[in-house]
Amino acid sequence: MTSTNELRLLPWSGPDDKPCFLSTDNSNGFLSRRADNTEEAQLKAASELLDHVIEVLTDPEKDPDELHLVATDLTTALRATLRVATSRGHRLPRPAQEGEGEHTPRRPMRLG
Repeated sequence: MTSTNELRLLPWSGPDDKPCFLSTDNSNGFLSRRADNTEEAQLKAASELLDHVIEVLTDPEKDPDELHLVATDLTTALRATLRVATSRGHRLPRPAQEGEGEHTPRRPMRLG
């Protein structure tokens, strides 16, 4: 198992929208691969949504309901993208400081 400061924030939530974490020594395990694939899908969906949002915002004929739907979709995509960025950022080694090794993991994050 990984140490506490190496828990991976997964790209989905648990009950009551609480964050889910993975503790494993195998970055190629089933859950790690599933998380990687989910993150990839979330980022692709956010990119496609951005293209749609640009279309909607440049069309002066769009009604307020469509704008509301786009804003709701953007909120969902942004939340997923931030979760991916947070997860990946915490898995990056932080720069070594005096007295530390080169690849010291970041401190654990607190969510929720």
